[in-house]
Amino acid sequence: MQYWLMKSEPSEFSIDDLAALPNQTVEWFGVRNYLARNFMRDDMKIGDLVLFWHSSCEKIGIYGLATIASLPHPDSTQFNFESNYYDAKSNSINPKWWCVDVKLVCKTPYISIEDLRKHKQLQNMQVLKKGNRLSVTKVAKSQWDYIQLLIQKHDAATRE
Repeated sequence: MQYWLMKSEPSEFSIDDLAALPNQTVEWFGVRNYLARNFMRDDMKIGDLVLFWHSSCEKIGIYGLATIASLPHPDSTQFNFESNYYDAKSNSINPKWWCVDVKLVCKTPYISIEDLRKHKQLQNMQVLKKGNRLSVTKVAKSQWDYIQLLIQKHDAATRE
């Protein structure tokens, strides 16, 4: 099993949008970075776990957990003329952009990027590095496990 962090701008698609879907599953559309695409196309497997991250917003950070719910497939938005993610250079015979489906596991207490940066156990996490703009990143198992402890701690604190 592998662990991932996937960013979404909440103005585009939020954790609440995912939770509101009937099957709580969505095609992770619109990724237009080759490395992020390659992660989805070549490395992600059904059942891998995901940190759902809101970016480009006032409160950046972790909002939930998800799982990879499909094999890689062509991103349908690349073929839609009306989509912001349309790519005239791509075609159905040789698609340029690939994605996976992501299914919500649960919403979590919000954990801010600032809070994550306070923990030396997470100092090498890709999303916390200066200048990181990649929308899909790998998460080490040790980082995943540590974040699960932080989620439990935040969850307990919100119930008090």
